[in-house]
Amino acid sequence: MDEELGRTLDAVGPRLRALRKQRKVTLAALAAATGISVSTLSRLESGDRRPALEQLLPLARAHGVTLDDLVGAPQTGDPRVHLRPVSHHGMTVLPLSRRAGGIQAFKMVIPAGGSRRTPDLKTHEGYEWLYVLDGRLRAVLGEHDLILAAGEAAEFDTRVPHWFGAADADPVEFLSLFGSQGERAHLRARPKSG
Repeated sequence: MDEELGRTLDAVGPRLRALRKQRKVTLAALAAATGISVSTLSRLESGDRRPALEQLLPLARAHGVTLDDLVGAPQTGDPRVHLRPVSHHGMTVLPLSRRAGGIQAFKMVIPAGGSRRTPDLKTHEGYEWLYVLDGRLRAVLGEHDLILAAGEAAEFDTRVPHWFGAADADPVEFLSLFGSQGERAHLRARPKSG
């Protein structure tokens, strides 16, 4: 293995630990989110084990960072932000924010005729705000089964059983703001001028 690659991989462990602690996430919660065992995560963070690509991808997704940021890849000199979509549960997810922890922003696209037609309700820690850009989104939030059209929004505590998918056979695009620690989006309105 080339010496520079070895140094890069050796630096991943401390970076993983710092990201997890910054987000105040336990090893057990990270294991549940990534499917990687607690013992493997511990060995990766301590540097006793070098990460493989199949471990780095779910870790980058769980921490809300790019793979380049996770491994400390050198900058290319190009100042543009290169967003990389990922496929997740039948949706294309495009991260819009790069900050670990705090509120994360995503653009989500459910393709026409996609697999997300039958509700499979999930719960987890956090708070989410949705805004439909195009199409019709079906959002099942606890006992509420809603259809949101373009320009409509919903917000909910993610400990409530929830699921969202296409309301019909057409694609749907929406924005999601998600706070893993229950942070809520705060909207401010200007006072009316008298």
